[in-house]
Amino acid sequence: QVQLVESGGGLVQAGGSLRLSCAASGRSFSSYDMGWFRQAPGKEREFAAFISKSSGTYYASSVKGRFTISRDNVKNTVFLQMGNLKPEDTAVYYCAVGTKTAYDIVDWTAYDYWGQGTQVTVSS
Repeated sequence: QVQLVESGGGLVQAGGSLRLSCAASGRSFSSYDMGWFRQAPGKEREFAAFISKSSGTYYASSVKGRFTISRDNVKNTVFLQMGNLKPEDTAVYYCAVGTKTAYDIVDWTAYDYWGQGTQVTVSS
């Protein structure tokens, strides 16, 4: 069982920055792939960013160049640095753990454990 706790959300003006954190329980954090997803009101949960256990990264086209995912295996934490934020980035942001050997990293249903989410609101 893995527990995830997100933090760092808030209200920011367009063009601003936020850094989200996701702290994981357990001793196997370094063996997990990690993803960030987001869900806006009335919309489906969508992929934002991914970091593999070996720190390879992948981004949705909508955030590439503006968001950076990273991890600290000593602190059992994954980060999402978000810059040049836009009103359309407004959503609840979730981190998730993927443990399967092979899966579609942009498919939220493929992930095994989820945090409770943190709200990000970008004003225009």
